[in-house]
Amino acid sequence: MIAAALAAYVAVQIGISWWAARRTSSDTDYLVAGRRLGVLAVALSVFATWFGGETVLGSTATIAEEGLAGARAEPFGYALTLLLAALLIAAQFRKRGYVTLADFFRDRFGGRAEFLAAIVAIPTSLVWAAAQLLAMASLLSIATGLSVPVTLCAATALVILYTLLGGLLGDVVTDMVQGGILLIGLIVLLVVMVTTLGGPQAALASIDPERLRFVSPGESWIERIDVWMIPVLGSLVAQEPIARFLGAKSPATARKGGILAALLYLAVGFIPLAFGLMAPALPVLHGEGDLFLPTLARELLPAGLFVIFAGALFSAVLSTVDSALLAISGLATENLYRRVRPASDARERLIAARTITALAGLSALVIALSGESIYGLVEIASSFGSAGILVCVLAGLYTRFGGQLSAFAAILSGLVTITLAEWVFALPGAFMLSIAMAAAAYGLTAAFSRPRPA
Repeated sequence: MIAAALAAYVAVQIGISWWAARRTSSDTDYLVAGRRLGVLAVALSVFATWFGGETVLGSTATIAEEGLAGARAEPFGYALTLLLAALLIAAQFRKRGYVTLADFFRDRFGGRAEFLAAIVAIPTSLVWAAAQLLAMASLLSIATGLSVPVTLCAATALVILYTLLGGLLGDVVTDMVQGGILLIGLIVLLVVMVTTLGGPQAALASIDPERLRFVSPGESWIERIDVWMIPVLGSLVAQEPIARFLGAKSPATARKGGILAALLYLAVGFIPLAFGLMAPALPVLHGEGDLFLPTLARELLPAGLFVIFAGALFSAVLSTVDSALLAISGLATENLYRRVRPASDARERLIAARTITALAGLSALVIALSGESIYGLVEIASSFGSAGILVCVLAGLYTRFGGQLSAFAAILSGLVTITLAEWVFALPGAFMLSIAMAAAAYGLTAAFSRPRPA
């Protein structure tokens, strides 16, 4: 029953993507929806893109294990990210008419910086896509009884087809449908969970006060800051929400849509937070890790309601993973392929964008098969290489200080620092250190490369 319902749901989504494909004639249509999105479309699409598998699956399991300390990234950190992106970046980028994040680097720092920024940003979106594919595979595994590797391959094939057809326009239309289904599914499980615990008062009383602390035992102040820095600053310049801002009708629309998305994200994010805090008190079997929430839902909900909830989870993941693939496609097509084929027309670039989408999906599958958890993949995606990109965007948007050499220095120093500090030496506060090193490299290079007055 569940598998059949999901199949019907997927068929509808693919139908919408097919409809959108008929209205897509260029790479701009495919990547930024022809720049015709209103405030509500921007808000719902950014929300659905950001509210992915790690929010509903990964963070619920983390909060169930760590308490409120596990909620610093989801929902609080990432909601703040959206708000800052709306206020600092959305209108500025839309006003300049960019198609991708790396377009800013070409405009502000030159073509070589554009190339480097795209090369560094693409792996981040690949890992992000892998996290969402793993979330989708976990859900399909619970629904069908098949192993996760099998459902992972099936999920990848589905997502590639779905994204290949519609581009951003199809993505936005389906996001609006998926957002509604997601909200219904989350509310259904919340009501059943609270009822099972004996009502609202009993449900609140079941939460151990020790689990309501925002810090984990034994954390240093550096680690506490780093826990916030990774979601808030690490994803501030992510291509996925930026693509929605760039698809808005106007700069003001982009900013307003981003602010509304942040508020919506925070409000809906309290529901998975409640799941994680209350779940340990429930007298049912719990799954482990990424299977925690779908297993819990299957134990609590009747078959009919579980179908609704499974559809909601599927919506959350699908709307995020296709956004990640589009982000990769946009960066690779507009900032790499276009440099190799400067004479290419819009039709040729559209074919290239769709081909790259398929290749990106297969690459994300390989990463998802690596054995990392959803939450672990998301942390990697948020911190890898983003320090230098962040420094360049903020400095480049709001000052005339620094040029191409500064951008190179910031991106490379941030990348080297996070690689050594996080994965070689396992230092506390690795991401914060990478931002500091990127900022220092940018500032020093800019200062020493300034032309001296005659």
